[in-house]
Amino acid sequence: MKVLIDTNVILDVLLNRAPFVELSANIVSSVETREIEGYLCATTVTTLDYLISKSKNRQQAKSEIKKLLHLFGISDVNARVLGLAADSEFTDFEDAVLYYSGECTGVDCLVTRNVKDFKHASLPVYTPEELWGILLVR
Repeated sequence: MKVLIDTNVILDVLLNRAPFVELSANIVSSVETREIEGYLCATTVTTLDYLISKSKNRQQAKSEIKKLLHLFGISDVNARVLGLAADSEFTDFEDAVLYYSGECTGVDCLVTRNVKDFKHASLPVYTPEELWGILLVR
C-alpha cells in the first residue's frame, strides 16, 4: 500500500505532540518496517525543515530531514501538480498541492489529521487512527 503522509502526521512524531504522537508514530513505524510504502510531498519536506529549525535548531532539522529522505519516497511538485491544484475545488491550495502530488505519484491513499480539508478527494483519505485500524486487520 502506497500512502502519502500529511505534514501534520510527521510533525506529531518529530515534535512529540500529545495526544497524537502515538498513532502517528505507529504509521511512521509501518513505513520503517515496510508494511506500507510511505511518501511525503516535496513541500512537506521544506515545511518540516522550516518548522523543526524554528522549534529546535538548524542542525536538528538537517538531521531529521536526512532521516526522512532515507525512509520515505518523495512525491513531486511540478507544473502539472500545481495546475491540477489551481484548477481544483480544494479551498486550501497547499492541501490541493499535497493531494495532487500524491495522486500523480500513484499513491493508494492519504493519511492526515485534517480529513475535512480533503472533501474533494477521489482517493481514500484516512486519519492515523483509521489507517492504523486498516493495517491491523491486514
